[in-house]
This record gives sequence, C-alpha cells and structure tokens, in this order.
Amino acid sequence: MESLEGKSALITGGARRVGAAIARRLHAAGAAVLVHYRDSEADAAKLVAELNAARAKSAAKVKAELLAPIAPRALVGAALEAFGRLDILVNNASSFFPVALGDIEASHWEELIGSNVRAPLFICQQAAPELRKNSGAIVNIVDIHAERPLKGYPVYSIAKSGLAALTRSLALELAPAVRVNAVAPGTIAWPEDGQFDPAERQRVLATTPLARTGSPEDIAQAVHFLACASYVTGEIIAVDGGRSIFI
Repeated sequence: MESLEGKSALITGGARRVGAAIARRLHAAGAAVLVHYRDSEADAAKLVAELNAARAKSAAKVKAELLAPIAPRALVGAALEAFGRLDILVNNASSFFPVALGDIEASHWEELIGSNVRAPLFICQQAAPELRKNSGAIVNIVDIHAERPLKGYPVYSIAKSGLAALTRSLALELAPAVRVNAVAPGTIAWPEDGQFDPAERQRVLATTPLARTGSPEDIAQAVHFLACASYVTGEIIAVDGGRSIFI
C-alpha cells in the first residue's frame, strides 16, 4: 500500500458504499479525507468518527448539493479549511436510474448529466489551482457502460460517456502538473432500490468471466493505484471481472 501521508483527498458521495470504501482506503494509506455527502449525514458522521478514532483530525465531512452553483467553491474551500491543502479529488457521486426513450424529461437530463458531468467539471475547475500547486491527481468514477450503453438507461449511459470524455480532456488540459484518470466499475454493488431483479442479476453474472460481483474495496484499490501512479494519465481502468469483454 503506497503511502499518501501528508496528502489530503476530497471524495464526493463519500459517506456510503463505494465512496466510503475509497475514503477508508485512502485514509489507511495516510491521507486526510474530506467526505462529501448530500443526504447521508448519519453515515458521513459515523465514517468520519471512525477515521478520526484511528488518526486524530484526519477526517472531516461536508454537506453539499452538487448541482448548486456554490458547491464547487464550498467543497474545495472545506478541504482547505480542514487540512490546508488538496492533493486528490475523487468524483464518485452519481445519480443512477433508468428512463426509457420516449419518457425522457428535462429533469432526468439535468439530474443525470448534472451529477455525472457538470458537477465533476466545475469541481475539477475549482480544484485545479490547488491540485497544480501540489502536483495532484483526479480520479473519476465512470462506468463500463460509458463505452457500451446499458439498455433502458440512455441518459445515464450518455452521462458516463461524458465523464469519460471529461477525464481524457482534463488529462490534456491539466498536464503536466495534474494527472487525471478514471475507474470504470462493472457489477460492484447492486442498487438498493431493486432496479435489477434476480433473473437479471443472474444473467449479468453469467456474462462476467470471474462469475461474481466485485466489492467496493476493488474500486478503492484501483483509485488508490491511480492516485499514486506518477506516469499514468488519461486512462480509464475497467474493474468489472472481465464483463466488458462480453458486452
């Protein structure tokens, strides 16, 4: 586990599930972490207390609605207030829901594009001066369906494709001082709202060479690697058990 001692990280959507695993992994490597949340205040408080119990004053939380114009400045400002610096930005927060073609409304577009493309762009822009100063890194959480659309989820697939393009574009725009990469998860943690029934889950696993779901820790490991990989930029790493071979 390569050390991140002396560095600080901001993780959007960091209170639960994949975001929390990323926060724990980067913290275990020595980083101070700022956990962003929108609604999961209790989860964020519990996670921050856990991390601070392991290492005093090494974690903090910040509440923000990412679609609000003030959010980028508030998030970066909170990181600087808590830790005096920002070295790693992880754009993890994301809306995910199906909308069939013919039923798409402007509100669906605004939520999915907003959380997956617009918010990461403006947070990156706000963080860029501090990241340049510290030779920092950005890691975006994309999706294997950025390249291979998920049927029934056209706006989501478009949004994640936009985030993939943003990753590559910012790798050029922020070079050589800041590295920008992404992780594209496959089946890691099933949605908690029952979007995939048991038969569909079995079908997905049947087309995954490793024949199992991954874990949030698998994504966190890849994020940690990209946060440390000093000669890697503009790359999107699939962490999907090989499923993108089949779809």
